[in-house]
Amino acid sequence: MQIRKLGSIVLASAFTVFLSTGFAVAQDTAKQDIKAAGTDTKDAAKDTGHAVSTGSKKAYHKTVNGTKTATDKTVSGTKTVGKDIGHGTKVAAKDTANGTKKVGDKVAGKPDPQ
Repeated sequence: MQIRKLGSIVLASAFTVFLSTGFAVAQDTAKQDIKAAGTDTKDAAKDTGHAVSTGSKKAYHKTVNGTKTATDKTVSGTKTVGKDIGHGTKVAAKDTANGTKKVGDKVAGKPDPQ
């Protein structure tokens, strides 16, 4: 009978140690999983921050280049329009002067040149 008691005690002790060890391993695994999830989240946030930063810098540089191009084209267009307006003003002034001269000659009674 004592062998049976001893065997029961040994068996009970073995189960206790086995279950305790399994529970401790399960806790460590859960802690590691949570820690790994936290690390993965932190790394993902860093990667996202870097991507946003890079994208923002690229957009800034593209905007600067686009603005410079637009400014250059505006300056060029303004110069061209200015020249055209200047030329049109000269032509209009000459035409006005000639027209005024003709009207003056008619009032003075001079014949039209042919």
